Amino acid sequence: MKRKSLRGLLALLGCVLVVAGCGGGAGSGTRTLHVLGAWETSTDEGKTFVQILDAFTRKTGVKTQYEGNHDVNSVLQPRLQAGNPPDVASVPNPGSLTQLAKDGKLLPLDSAVDLGGMKSQYGQSWINLGSVNGKLYGVFIKVANKGLMFYNPKTAAAVNLNTSPKTYDDLLANTTAIKNAGKTPYCIGLSSGSASGWPATDWIKDFVLRSSGPQVYTDWYNGKVKFSDPQIKKGFQMFGQVVGQSYGGPDGVVSTEFNKGPAVTGLFDNPPKCYLEHQGAFMGGIFQTGNTGIQPVTDFDFFQFPTINSQYSGAEVVSGDLLGMFKDSSEAHQLMQFLTSQEAQEIWVKKTGSGAISANKQVPLTDYPDPVTKKAAQILVSSNINVFDAGDAMPSSLQSAFWAATLDYVKNPSGLDSILAKLDQTQADAYRS
Repeated sequence: MKRKSLRGLLALLGCVLVVAGCGGGAGSGTRTLHVLGAWETSTDEGKTFVQILDAFTRKTGVKTQYEGNHDVNSVLQPRLQAGNPPDVASVPNPGSLTQLAKDGKLLPLDSAVDLGGMKSQYGQSWINLGSVNGKLYGVFIKVANKGLMFYNPKTAAAVNLNTSPKTYDDLLANTTAIKNAGKTPYCIGLSSGSASGWPATDWIKDFVLRSSGPQVYTDWYNGKVKFSDPQIKKGFQMFGQVVGQSYGGPDGVVSTEFNKGPAVTGLFDNPPKCYLEHQGAFMGGIFQTGNTGIQPVTDFDFFQFPTINSQYSGAEVVSGDLLGMFKDSSEAHQLMQFLTSQEAQEIWVKKTGSGAISANKQVPLTDYPDPVTKKAAQILVSSNINVFDAGDAMPSSLQSAFWAATLDYVKNPSGLDSILAKLDQTQADAYRS
């Protein structure tokens, strides 16, 4: 009886140890986390994210299995419906985050991360963008400014370019000076395959935010303000004025790819095709890839999109990559905690040409690989009004319609009222479903 009891006790102890191991405390590594991200492993972003996951494994012993897909929803939604979600996954935008949380598919992170620490390390706007009904559901692993005005310092003096305009009137004075010199102010490329038109929507978002403020802006992408509303219509019209001052005119901007041709080389050609370009922080890397030997500061720099309404000075349209937790485990908690850390986010920002910025204020500005990205990071970290890219926060059907509508407007400005009326209908349908 004693021998049997001893064997039983050992067997029971073995079971306890196995269960404890499967619980995934730091360093156990007995459970592999399935991570679904929006960056394919063949891309630089995918490779960088795998480096972050590898750093997590070295730190904790917890292994990960990474799957990257640019259209992450096409993988995530079927798995959610089948009841087989990944442990951790990219969430396309705050709108998707809200819906997934309300549907009970996405798990709150209040017990998974150090909320007190996050509040000391992140601006409140970043926590708000990842929260639903006061609970945190998503963390931003990297972020970016959307509306920067790039220029070439070597050609700026030739057209009396003011490289630090504070107001939109100052910017208009810039374009007047360029035109008075017989030159073209802007380069714009709107072509981007099935997403053609998105660079135009970035212009419109900046105009709406800086003219009408964050409340109108967020009400707009939440379907509470129509496209035909005068405040949104004004954004389209202001963009139309920009197109009239752009290289190639309406036909040129529609056919030019955002990452090729004049949109990439125009500032650096001899003679220049243009003197200003509105784009996100990532454009610096594209400039360097598309033009041999050019360097930040020496050959390209930017200024912040200037204030239109002084009430909303310093407001920023931002984009970012959100990650959420779909299965609850101690290993998943460890990963979410690690992803918010300075250690993880430094891996992104140190990569030259990535344009990646950390919302974590503990990531030192000295970590950024060049002065231009460093300046973009300083703007984002110090901004108190950060609103997410409206197009990305809209339902996908409305986002696609918005992209296409900007192309229709560029080709036929007189048809704006009809174009906006169609968007109103698409908006109503999108938020009804």
